[in-house]
Amino acid sequence: MSALRVVPSWRHGQERLYVCRTDGRNIAWYDRETARVNLLSDERREDVLEVLGPFLTGPVTVGPPPVPTPAELARLTLHPDDDLAPNRPGEALLIALDRDPGPSRRLRTDPRRRALTAEQTVGEALDRLDGAGWHTLHSIPLPGGARIHHLAIGPAGLFAVHTLYARKQRIRVADPHLTVGRREPEPLLRRVRDGAGRASYALTAEVHPVLALAGPADVSVTGPLREVRILQDTNLGELTRRGGVLKPADVEALHAMARDRNTWAQV
Repeated sequence: MSALRVVPSWRHGQERLYVCRTDGRNIAWYDRETARVNLLSDERREDVLEVLGPFLTGPVTVGPPPVPTPAELARLTLHPDDDLAPNRPGEALLIALDRDPGPSRRLRTDPRRRALTAEQTVGEALDRLDGAGWHTLHSIPLPGGARIHHLAIGPAGLFAVHTLYARKQRIRVADPHLTVGRREPEPLLRRVRDGAGRASYALTAEVHPVLALAGPADVSVTGPLREVRILQDTNLGELTRRGGVLKPADVEALHAMARDRNTWAQV
C-alpha cells in the first residue's frame, strides 16, 4: 500500500485533488481543468498516479508544477504594504520590541532579543548569497501568528530556514526532538518541516526545510534526519552547492510570487 490519500480542495476558484502523505503534507495535486498532475517530487510518481487513478477522467500531463507565466507575474504588481521583500531579518521581532521593549532592567535577557540576534545573524549570511543568483525573504507572516524566518530561493531550489539561537550551547538532536543545553527537549523539527510544508503549498513548489543554528558550541545528531538539513550560520553557503535545479527565470518567478503577502494568506 502507498499510504497516500486524496483530499479535494478549492483554490483560486478551481478544484484541486491533493495527494497527501500520512503526516498531512501534500506531494502532488491534480487539476481537472488543465488535466495535469503536478508532482513536487518525482520519487513517488507511480504511487501518486495509482491513488489518483479513480479520479482521472482521461489523458493527463504529469510533471513538476509550471512556473508562473509573465502574464501571471504581471498581476503581482504590489502595493508597498503587500511587498515582503523589504523585510529585514527579524522584522517581526523588531516591530514587537519597538512596541513593547519590556522593562529596562532585568536579571535575564529578554528571549526575544536572543531570537532577534539569531535571525539577524542567519539572515545576513543568507543575504550574502544574492550575488550568486539567490533571493532571500525574511519574516514571512503566516495565518495563526506563525512565521517563516527566512525563505531562500536560488539555483539549488527553495529552502524554508528556521533559526535558533544557540550561542555556546550544546545541541542534541533526536528527530523530531532538539535539546539546547540542559533544557527540556522539544519537537522543534516538526515545526521546521511544517513551515516548509506551508511554503510548498503557497508556492506550489518543493520547499526544503532547514534548521539554522546561530553560534552553537557543539552539535550531535542521534539517528537519521527526515528531510530536514541542520546547518550553522557559518556554513549556510552549503545551500548553493546543489545547482541546476532552478533556472534564473524560475528563481525570479518564484521570488515574485513569494514576496506578495497575499500568497501566504490561505496556508
